[in-house]
Order: sequence, then structure tokens, then C-alpha cells
Amino acid sequence: MTPSIVTTLDGIVGTGGPVVSVAPLELTAPGRPVPLTVRISAPTRGTDLPVVLFSHGNGWNLDGYAPLTSFWASRGFVTIQPTHLDSRRNGFGFDHPVFPRIWTERIADLTRILDQLDSLEAAVPGLAGRIDHGRVGVAGHSWGGQSAQTLLGARILDEERRVGEDMSDPRVSAGVLLAATGLAGDDLQPFAREHFPFMRPSFRELTTPTLVVAGDRDQSAMSRRGPDWFTDAYTHSPGATDLLTLHGAEHSLGGIVGDEVAETTDADPERVAVIQRMTTAYLRSALGVDGGGWAAARAALREGAAAIGSVETTQRRK
Repeated sequence: MTPSIVTTLDGIVGTGGPVVSVAPLELTAPGRPVPLTVRISAPTRGTDLPVVLFSHGNGWNLDGYAPLTSFWASRGFVTIQPTHLDSRRNGFGFDHPVFPRIWTERIADLTRILDQLDSLEAAVPGLAGRIDHGRVGVAGHSWGGQSAQTLLGARILDEERRVGEDMSDPRVSAGVLLAATGLAGDDLQPFAREHFPFMRPSFRELTTPTLVVAGDRDQSAMSRRGPDWFTDAYTHSPGATDLLTLHGAEHSLGGIVGDEVAETTDADPERVAVIQRMTTAYLRSALGVDGGGWAAARAALREGAAAIGSVETTQRRK
């Protein structure tokens, strides 16, 4: 790993501290076919801690994505990870009766966490009274990006292209979308049209401040379009005013799911280290924890890591 850019970014976001992680914690979820369980990771010190909900990609669970969630926790965030119904641990395949509603249950899982945040805070030893309930962000990877962007304001178009229900949550004030799928259309593959009705997003209603993270070699089997498909939220929404593009990155963005998992076809520790620090800087600034960190991180990437990636920022669109 080239130390220069990581060291520079550490000067912006800090070197971190110890973390406590507790799982599984069970939430109330009437009508859900299996219990809703979550993992909470939090710094052992500090008060007025902001919260980040994290929605995993297809098939994963609350034990994945430690390179991100543990890193955020070490830098002052309380991160909360549910296991959604599509997790391989549940075994609900495409032919299972519950599958067609999983995409809405994923969104419900995130709102259930916010509804029961007091109970979760009390369930973690030493955490009570240390959370700032007014600073909440949401992040997600792949299918989790779709779940997260719905809380940020994105909606779903029906087959007649009518804009669907508003499922945004006013308690969420910032977001990070990692390899989140883009617009529908003639380029969407038949399999995606049949099984994933949420792949008809409307980004015009996404007004919450959001960072989009994409890889320039992420070629999805769900769409005939190229890697630019994963930048649509940035291109088409008024709230997603920031785009971090990682050069050479595929769908796992270098290994954000975990260090040694089958889905990681482009393992790159330096890339993951940059994503950890850039997303931390963004979330801190967007949630009002550190107003200047994101500008400093953008400048550092532009000046010292052109081979790793690039960052774009545009004015809030109307």
C-alpha cells in the first residue's frame, strides 16, 4: 500500500480508537417471517455520537462489511447493521413466496431500527446516553444502496412510469450509496425486470445530501450499460452532489464486503483504505460533525491519488 494518500487522509479523519461490537440484537418486527437482528458497533469513548445505518448487498448479513462499519465506528460513529430477508442465512430464493416483498421489507428494516433506537442504545453496555439521535446517516452497497436511497428520497416508478410512494425518512439527513444500481429502461436485462421491481428508480425526489461511490470497471449482469449505470444517482438527483469514482474497481470496490470473500474479484487494500477515509470525511461533514473535513479530503485525493480515483462535486441541483 502506498502510505502517502492514506496517511494524508488519516490526518483529516484521525487514526481511530477502540470499538465495541454487539450482535445479535433482536428488534420487534410484527409480521416479518423471521426475527430482525442487528449488529451495533460503537466507539468505547465519546458522547453525542452520530449514527449510520448500513444496508448490506444481496445475500449478506450483519457480519459482513466490517472494513467499513468497524472503521466508521473507530472514527466516532455508531453503526447499525441489520440482516435483511434476502440473506443466504434465511434461504428465501427467487421462488419463495416472501421474495417479491423483500425489497420493501428491507426498507422497513431500516425504519424499524430508527423507531427502536432507544431500545438498541440501552441494550449495548456503556452506550446509553451517548448517541446523538439528531445526526443519522444511511449507507448501503448494491441492493443495500437501493434500500438506503429510498430513505433519502428516491422513489420507484411503476410499469407506466408513474412515481410511486414516498418512503423517505426525515430522521435521515445524509447518505452514502456504494455501487447502487441506476435507472431502468431498455438496457435492463429481462432477469432484473422480472425479479427486481425496485430497479425502476426515480432520482428526482432524492434531495438529501448524498455521496455516490462507484467503480469504473463495475459491469453489472443486470444491465447492458457499463459502469456509468452506477453513477445515475449522482447524475439525476438534486441531493447526490458528490461522486467518488475508484479506478479499476469492480462491484466489491476492492473488498468492502470483507477481506477474503468470493464476491471480491478486485481485492485492493489501498482502494478500501481510501473508501474508508473518504466516506468518513463525507459523513462527518454532511452530518455537521466536521464542516471542513470533506473539502480537505477531496483536495487530498485530487492532489495525491489520481491513480486511485477521482472525486466530483456539483452544486445542489434544483
